[in-house]
Amino acid sequence: MGETEHKSLVYTNEKCQGCNRCISVCPVLTANYSVKTEGEQRIAVHGENCINCGACFDACEHQARSFIDDTEQFFADLKKGEQISVLIAPAFAANYPEEYATVLGGLKKLGINHLISVSFGADITTWGYINYISKHKFKGGISQPCPAVVNYVEHYTPELIPNLIPIQSPLMCTAIYAKKYMKITDKLAFISPCIAKKSEISDPNTYGYVSYNLTFEHFMKYVREHQIVGADAKDEIEYGLGSIYPMPGGLKENVYWFCGEEVFIRQVEGEKHAYRFLQDYKERIQKSKSLPFMVDILNCDKGCIYGTGIEREKLASEDTYYQLQEIKRQCKKNHALTPFSKHLSPKQRLRLLNLKFAKLDLKDFMRSYTDKSDMVSVRVPGKAELESVFERMKKTDKADRTINCGACGYSNCEEMATAIYNGCNTPENCVHYIKNEMLIFSGRLEEQNREMIKRNEEISRFIAEDFEALNRSIDEMLRGNSINAEESTAISDAMVKISEFCDTLNTSFTGIETLLQSLEKNNDSITRIAKQTHLLSLNAAVEASRSGEAGRGFSVVADEIRDLAHSSHAMADESNLNRTEIVKAIKNLMEETIELTRDITDINDRLTNLAASTEEIVAEADVVKNISVNVKDKLEELNENESVS
Repeated sequence: MGETEHKSLVYTNEKCQGCNRCISVCPVLTANYSVKTEGEQRIAVHGENCINCGACFDACEHQARSFIDDTEQFFADLKKGEQISVLIAPAFAANYPEEYATVLGGLKKLGINHLISVSFGADITTWGYINYISKHKFKGGISQPCPAVVNYVEHYTPELIPNLIPIQSPLMCTAIYAKKYMKITDKLAFISPCIAKKSEISDPNTYGYVSYNLTFEHFMKYVREHQIVGADAKDEIEYGLGSIYPMPGGLKENVYWFCGEEVFIRQVEGEKHAYRFLQDYKERIQKSKSLPFMVDILNCDKGCIYGTGIEREKLASEDTYYQLQEIKRQCKKNHALTPFSKHLSPKQRLRLLNLKFAKLDLKDFMRSYTDKSDMVSVRVPGKAELESVFERMKKTDKADRTINCGACGYSNCEEMATAIYNGCNTPENCVHYIKNEMLIFSGRLEEQNREMIKRNEEISRFIAEDFEALNRSIDEMLRGNSINAEESTAISDAMVKISEFCDTLNTSFTGIETLLQSLEKNNDSITRIAKQTHLLSLNAAVEASRSGEAGRGFSVVADEIRDLAHSSHAMADESNLNRTEIVKAIKNLMEETIELTRDITDINDRLTNLAASTEEIVAEADVVKNISVNVKDKLEELNENESVS
């Protein structure tokens, strides 16, 4: 459908809020369709189904609808040297009385050849209507100057095609006159108040006489931006009451002017009324009920002077009405025998009108219409299909199916269901569907909340139990840390005593070493005495040998003394050897005692640090326990609050 929207004269721009107001005013059920882009809803235009009535422009306060025309192409072709003449809508002079002449002069400067007011073509249309109706007794015919109305009939009420008056619109009558009677070979551009005129000039039944539709809004924007002005210029052909065609009832007033007010002309304007009227009119014809002389019907409730293609700010002013009234006053002549003389009777005016256009061939200004109902994708759901859609919308009973709140943009629930059936909308855009979904969702949330509360209670219970176990563990840890601190202190005290013992032992070893040194001195003395005794024994032995038999006893004493000397010397040597070993052993013990002292000091330092760390652990454990108690209290408080809620 995106490509379809791109081809449409009317399309949705980036300002769309998805508010459904365009749907609510659209006379065609399937001309709008809901789409989601990037998660946001927007209402797009179905190009083939849209009749270009412009109702959505009036309804949309976001200005989310735009349209295309031929303004850019017209000026581009003019610059390339295309030969172009311009047809001017009667409403142009009424909307731009101060700029009208200078803008036409500017177009002349750019190379436009002819400037012709469509008011002249409107006079031809009036002449054609009256002559065709009179000649063919065509009672109840529907006027067709409005292309949106023609679009609607051809697409949605083709049963009324035989009732469309087969005379071209004022625009096309002007174009035909320019081509066939003035022999103008230029391309023709139309300065237009109407978006839908583009669909008219593109219709095969208008034979391509007009090439460009230049809406007031786009045309004047271009003119001002490019400063297109020139010396005052005006249209080339004099016209009459055709200039008031843009007014509501303008055609009716023209017919009254020439036929008298005895004829009944049904006047209808506005999107809200025009298309409902056509549906009712179709039934009236089918039932052979009384019909008016003709129907003067326009899409826009203020007529073409406030058409769909005018600038938005013009809608806020009544000036255009008054300006057109002045143009109307000037067209009703106070003198001269013309079809527009105020002093003549309707019959005389009609005779003069026929004389004015006596050289025209009515057949040149006739047109046919095409049944285009097969081009629009509107499917009417049967009972089963409608039932299926209502089920998708969660509308299960008659009350649900006749809420008809209009929030979706459609008149009633059945229209919304039909739009869904045609793929133009979705159940999610029904406010009551959303409401029901929210109620279901709310119920699910409530159930989930209950489950969550239940689960939280279980979790809280488990957490409370875990906190109790944690508190017990913390208490045990505190007691264990306290015992460890006491044991560490006791061990530290014991190690101090061992260190003191080691110091005492070192002192004792020093004393023993001193005594051993004294022993070494004594051994030296014994060795000297032994040496002297040995010498004495040698002297005694010499003397005994000299004494002979008498010195034998003395010899025995000498031997004993020598043995004593040898024994003392050996004992001294052995004592010195033992002393050396003892000294060596004592030195080793002293060194080990020193090392032990260092180890004890290190252990004592570590025990001191351990005791300090234990005290810190105890302090942190107290903090953890306090936090645990606080969290437990908060959980219990939260559970109590949830239970209350």
